[in-house]
Amino acid sequence: MDIVTLLVQKDLLKKEEAERLRKEIQTTGQKPEEILLARRKIEEDLLFGVKAEVLQMPLRSVEATEVPLKILDLIPEDSAKYYRMVPLGVKAGKFEIGMVYPEDARAQEALQFLARRGKFSYEISLIAPSTFESLMKQSRTLKRETTRALHELEQEIGKGEGVQESKEAELGPMKEEAPITKMVAVILRNAVEGGASDIHIEPSREGLRVRFRFLGDLHPSLILPSNVSQAIVSRLKILSNMKIDETRKPQDGRFSATIGDRAIDFRVASLPTPQGEKMAIRVLDPSTGFKSFEDLGIESTNLTRIKKASARPFGLILVTGPTGSGKTTTLYAVLRQLNKDTVNILSLEDPVEYFIDGVNQSQVRPEIGYDFASGLRQLLRQDPDIIMVGEVRDNETASLVIHAALTGHLVLSTLHTNSAAGVIPRLLDMGVDRFLIPATLALAIGQRLVRRLCNDCKKREKPEKGIRELLWREMQAFPEAVKKLLPPTAGKSPEELAIFQPVGCKKCGASGYTGRIAIMEALEISDRISELVGEQASEVKIAKVAQEEGMVTMRQDGIIKALDGVTTLEEVLRVTAES
Repeated sequence: MDIVTLLVQKDLLKKEEAERLRKEIQTTGQKPEEILLARRKIEEDLLFGVKAEVLQMPLRSVEATEVPLKILDLIPEDSAKYYRMVPLGVKAGKFEIGMVYPEDARAQEALQFLARRGKFSYEISLIAPSTFESLMKQSRTLKRETTRALHELEQEIGKGEGVQESKEAELGPMKEEAPITKMVAVILRNAVEGGASDIHIEPSREGLRVRFRFLGDLHPSLILPSNVSQAIVSRLKILSNMKIDETRKPQDGRFSATIGDRAIDFRVASLPTPQGEKMAIRVLDPSTGFKSFEDLGIESTNLTRIKKASARPFGLILVTGPTGSGKTTTLYAVLRQLNKDTVNILSLEDPVEYFIDGVNQSQVRPEIGYDFASGLRQLLRQDPDIIMVGEVRDNETASLVIHAALTGHLVLSTLHTNSAAGVIPRLLDMGVDRFLIPATLALAIGQRLVRRLCNDCKKREKPEKGIRELLWREMQAFPEAVKKLLPPTAGKSPEELAIFQPVGCKKCGASGYTGRIAIMEALEISDRISELVGEQASEVKIAKVAQEEGMVTMRQDGIIKALDGVTTLEEVLRVTAES
């Protein structure tokens, strides 16, 4: 069945219009999609949705910033424009090629030729003309900007001028007059507009590689010539107030810039390598960094416990998890709830990631002796009600936060352990007296980050047999209190189970995901847990009793969210260990 026939069957085109369309196709040689779109007879999304049905092929919608420049270079620009095809990404070792007219035999032959010459395998997806134009525009814009800046920079270096940058006002728009500044501005702007959390600028034998981190994964973006490496690094060092002539040891710095209409902070760290200095840049966007409990995915039992603990006049709240698990973001969410004119809130951080109005934030500087331990002593002299300490790293800091919580302060901090129950043995390892833990520890939170499914395109489906059996087995082991939290998709039998999978649309940049959320467990220090601490019970025993008392484990929280369509089961299994 052709697309015109199906449009008629779906009442999207009248029979008379279809006849006129067929005649025009014969006389002009144009494709039906070209004619219909030119006359605005049918909306593009609707038209290509029907075409996808005819071809039995997925219709992909990809944001330009999601496709790395290196992948776009797979198909020469002339061939891409003539045959209306463009690379979209890599899936399972194969390149995904988006084609506006995959039914075109000449386009298929051209792609086969390019694949043989480039020695790559591929699979084809259907894309709409607007998606193709957006990707080509992105490719041309990035290439034009980088090529022009590289040309100007090479001319400047050739004249022996090197990098002559003055320290600009850091709060203000990124100035783009000088070639090297243009190059850095292109990198920063594309990272921010694409929603990257980090930028990695890495010297290698092939050149200077630029990668962006989206939703926890690194994606290649650019490869620049090796001869611009030193200029890029020097520019970033100047902006970050680092020493340009110090290349033997790591340095840290930060700067602010206006990208579009947003004021963005960038935290920069350098690292010496045999090929040159590597730069890691954390993109700190206040519009995405400050999240509510709902945005973080904190709900139900966990939310109740966090609100209860943070309402206490004193005590210690510890958030635990590996690096990059969102611990600081959770602490900021708690701080924003507590931030009132009637309380004095102080924080000690390394470094200060986001600035919060009303909170007195201080950054530690170990190189001058101002570390967490000495800084915490100074904070206690500032008449605080609430204290946030970025991390409990050593025995002295552990002792100080415990005593601060014991003497009438609410203290928030982070700790590196694998679970909420692991907080107790970790504190004991750090020299905290056993009898002080039940008296001070109000709540221990363990968390991990998983990607949130896009609400506009996620697809509900029945899990395959192995996954269905695993899910049902896990659910049957839930305590009764946790079973009550299961959504309707859990069903009453294994056959009724339903889960959700990513699809991809314009709103999520064809990734199927929009941001990340936390899955967590919150352990309260009850009378029974206090007794176990005194009895020197193991971490496993403490965790077991906590679950009996209603604690939802990270894995259970993740499974509930997967069944509720918030994330995928694969994401949950990826970040949690088998119970």
